[in-house]
Amino acid sequence: MRRLVYYSKTIYMRQTTNQLLMIRPVAFRLNEETAVNNFFQKEMTITESESTLAAQIEFDELVNKLRAVGVRVTVVNDLEENNTPDSIFPNNWISFHEGGKVVLYPMFAENRRKERRQEVMNAGGDSQCTINEVIDLSNFETKNKFLEGTGSLVLDRKSKKAYCALSDRSNEVVLNQFCNYLGYTQVIFVANQTVNNGRKAIYHTNVMMTIAENFAIICLDTIDNDEEAENVIQNLNADGKEIIEITTEQMHSFAGNMLQVAGTEDEKYLVMSQRARNSLSEEQVSKIEAHCPIVSSELTAIETLGGGSARCMMTEVF
Repeated sequence: MRRLVYYSKTIYMRQTTNQLLMIRPVAFRLNEETAVNNFFQKEMTITESESTLAAQIEFDELVNKLRAVGVRVTVVNDLEENNTPDSIFPNNWISFHEGGKVVLYPMFAENRRKERRQEVMNAGGDSQCTINEVIDLSNFETKNKFLEGTGSLVLDRKSKKAYCALSDRSNEVVLNQFCNYLGYTQVIFVANQTVNNGRKAIYHTNVMMTIAENFAIICLDTIDNDEEAENVIQNLNADGKEIIEITTEQMHSFAGNMLQVAGTEDEKYLVMSQRARNSLSEEQVSKIEAHCPIVSSELTAIETLGGGSARCMMTEVF
């Protein structure tokens, strides 16, 4: 495990940033290695070239909408020779943090491990971010223990809390390492969905909850254990977050997979897919827009084949 030591003064933690790193896909398709426990993935009757083109169109539209409101987006192209169908979701293998810290994560699917590229990390560093420390947790792959970035972790950066729904892709041992290195307190629970009349762990925390500066969006119905659900509620309340609940059906429309970003003059926006936006009730939209405007974009092919949505596509750079 590589850990470069960096000493700094106390740094004020921000929840949002106006700098994002995103990967434009070149070989997008349903990843058979992730479909074993990502039950959000669905087949489409199109060829790989057609799915790649559809994903590129959706990707470019989202990038344009982000830039239109003042978000600085650094785009890096995927490498076709790597054959990495999920490269469009870079937040699973890398995260950037205040003080120039970068974390690299252990990935469940072997064909996703090729997504870790030095030039991508450097591109984030080139985005007015100096990399001072690299915390490399990827060696846990040899132990079959995984933690897939801000898919597994929903971070309250200001309160230094890491919310994590344990699953095959979110291991408590690796979570402990993350929290020890970055000084986070962990809020652990199990979130389930119904699959073939049984309850199975949701693969990533960020499909069932979102944390913004002053509010949180969460599908509490996925947390079957009442004590764990109450612990999550208490932590969110203690940090002054308005809790906006979504239903299981809305979660399956990716209404939990959102990210708050900063735009021009630090105005905040909540980014989501058009499908997620359409699933929300007028009351839920009103509650969100009391805090910030919504930016939504069409992501049908990416959501259907990839089993991830807007939040998964955006790696925040601090």
